[in-house]
Amino acid sequence: MKKVIIIGASGSLASCVIKDLEKQPEVELTLFVRNKKRLQQNVAAKYKVIEGDAANYNHVESAIIGHDIVYVNLAGDLETMTGIIVKAMQETGVKRIVAISSIGIYNTPLRAILKPYRKLADIIEASGLDYTILRPDWFTNGNEVEYVLTKKGQPETGTAISRKSIAAFIATIIKDPELHKNENLGISKPN
Repeated sequence: MKKVIIIGASGSLASCVIKDLEKQPEVELTLFVRNKKRLQQNVAAKYKVIEGDAANYNHVESAIIGHDIVYVNLAGDLETMTGIIVKAMQETGVKRIVAISSIGIYNTPLRAILKPYRKLADIIEASGLDYTILRPDWFTNGNEVEYVLTKKGQPETGTAISRKSIAAFIATIIKDPELHKNENLGISKPN
């Protein structure tokens, strides 16, 4: 059994990831949310749900103990929350992290709205954890799975990408955690 925790599980992208992970019977899923009422009832009933604050070290540490993979899907004070998640992982021995950042975090000048996403990437890359950082283009509700990846340092290509596409890629990494280890990847729909 592979134990996976989604931090920020009530988001629109996370709900797509949850649907894809349902196809992997070897995954035992934990959902970490600020307010479990924001989860769909059928989802909340199916999985272990932990209410907590990703900016509270004690909440995060107790939630991730015993997990194999941490998937981070957050917005807000990303520098604080990422620092807390990384510290909790280091101190509990959980090594594998998959985190959502944003397209454009390496552009110069860096737009103010992207600074928290850049901080997230910088903190995780310096953590010593086994990471995959995803920098998606804008999300769509498209009903397709089609994506192109670009490595850090390569020009970002493609266009707005469906949540389904990002979720499918994340599910692939969770199925085989050795894939894209220690990579920082742009993900978008091919032109």
